[in-house]
Amino acid sequence: MDRAGLIHVELFRRGFYLTAGLTADGSSTIIPMLLPVLGAGAAAVLAGYHSMAPRSQWFGRAFCGVARGSRQMAFTFDDGPNDPHTLNLLDVLSKHNVPATFFMIGRYVRLRPDIALEVKNRGHIVANHTFTHPFLTFASSSSARSELEQCRAALTDAVGEHSTLFRPPWGARRPGILRTVRQLGLQPIMWSVTGFDWDAPSAEYIQKKVAARVRGGDVILLHDGGHKAFGTDRSHTVKAVEALLTRYKGEGYEFVTIPEMMSRQSALLH
Repeated sequence: MDRAGLIHVELFRRGFYLTAGLTADGSSTIIPMLLPVLGAGAAAVLAGYHSMAPRSQWFGRAFCGVARGSRQMAFTFDDGPNDPHTLNLLDVLSKHNVPATFFMIGRYVRLRPDIALEVKNRGHIVANHTFTHPFLTFASSSSARSELEQCRAALTDAVGEHSTLFRPPWGARRPGILRTVRQLGLQPIMWSVTGFDWDAPSAEYIQKKVAARVRGGDVILLHDGGHKAFGTDRSHTVKAVEALLTRYKGEGYEFVTIPEMMSRQSALLH
């Protein structure tokens, strides 16, 4: 078994992957029959996949877009605020009159609250991405709660009232973490399309990755910062966003924030 598989087996051994399925409130139910059917190793790998797969609903509901074929599209940006790339990105979004959703790391908000406030003042949604960007699958519930509360406090101090949206770093989650998220009144948000821009060699690379996966109704994941260090170069992302907005506006897409997309989906269901 490769290293990833061994990690998932260890997670399974610790009890992180013994749950799957959903109850009416979005929490998980226990499905122990995975063990005799698949064996511990295979079940752990399967559950490990679902712990990070952005569209998976195994461990609890998380919003990742609306029905394919919709002409809506939501751009989201993780790991900011970041200087100068968040500000450069804001200029591109303003040029195209496009709103977006920014999932911010609390320690960077403490460092540059002025950039966080500028994001809100430009009409975008500010959201929680933890305080230090930990891998939450391994975190205790109390540690996860502290990360979320510290980020929320940093955002409140910087911008005042803000959204209740939360995106787990790397998309990593497990049932206990999602329960903590909901206990704090937060809504977990994932994605359906990523530009793989964290180490992209060019803007064109990012554009191709996004274009290959867009089906309509998508939540697009990109990055205006980097969790390893403040000041991470995201110039390729800024350039790619300019090109993507031009392309999809020309194709008749409507750009919305995550709350707008969720609200319209809810209206259709009722």
